[in-house]
Amino acid sequence: MKIGALLWAQQTDWPALRAAAIAADRAGFDSLWVSDHLICPVGPWHNPIFEAWATIASLGALTERATIGTLVGAITFRNPGLVAKLATTVDHITGGRAVLGLGGAWHAHEHHMFGIDFGAGAGERLDRLHEAVPLIRRLLDGEKVTHRGRFYNMQEAEQFPRPLQQRVPILIGGQGRRKTLRTVAMYADMWHTQLGSLEQIQASDAVLRAHCAAVGRDPDTIERLASKWVTIRDDPDEALRVLEASLRYHGLEGYEPSILAAGPPDTVAQAFRAHAEIGFKHILLSLRAPFDHETIERMPEVRRLLAQSDSDSHQSGPQ
Repeated sequence: MKIGALLWAQQTDWPALRAAAIAADRAGFDSLWVSDHLICPVGPWHNPIFEAWATIASLGALTERATIGTLVGAITFRNPGLVAKLATTVDHITGGRAVLGLGGAWHAHEHHMFGIDFGAGAGERLDRLHEAVPLIRRLLDGEKVTHRGRFYNMQEAEQFPRPLQQRVPILIGGQGRRKTLRTVAMYADMWHTQLGSLEQIQASDAVLRAHCAAVGRDPDTIERLASKWVTIRDDPDEALRVLEASLRYHGLEGYEPSILAAGPPDTVAQAFRAHAEIGFKHILLSLRAPFDHETIERMPEVRRLLAQSDSDSHQSGPQ
């Protein structure tokens, strides 16, 4: 099982964000992610936020082992050729640890504020994503691309240098049943579902599996990721208090209880196991300023509990 961190690049300063990323990398987190927004998507919009690609490039240079990517890159912000170039550059900066996360974009205010085309609606933005992803894939894989499409044109487009990885993974985020999950089934290496209960996640997964069957894709070749809001403390009440205080810091008062995992390490491990049992074996912690270094530093305790339960399961299985 993999454990990652979605680092909120909002309502923070650079030294604090940098320290949290380095601490997570040293604590053995498998992946680090940054969301892609030009204004705060949570809480007051005018709170400070850093740009995603500059942030992951910088954090990638400061870390050593975790993969790093956007969760997820707004397809409306950048031309597909530029996206491929950015992913390749980060792959070189990180020594082959880049993951390219993409999505259809949803935040109207930031588009209107900066004069970025938001399209006629969500359907059009997802059509744009569906056209862009295979173009980016081909560029990352070293092809020369000529394309005339509804949204994008390319004329013998090719990029150098090539990525260090033989295949830079493409993650697609979202759970739109008709379009997003079809794009996942056709093109994605990884899929991140939005926050929700296990039942909601399973329902989305069933739709994805139907799309995979329709296009002849083995659904188990797609790595599944889900997110939890986690705070580790030996005292469950203290864990919940710290977590809720961090949400209030960002202007959040309400939340869906199913997305929380607050308490001692065994409570967090149990929540992670529940996701693993339905096929989501890469869990992301949302880490927000003021960054909770105790939770970061105690994540290895959760990993040991997960490894122990796997070992016990194998030993008690059929002989």
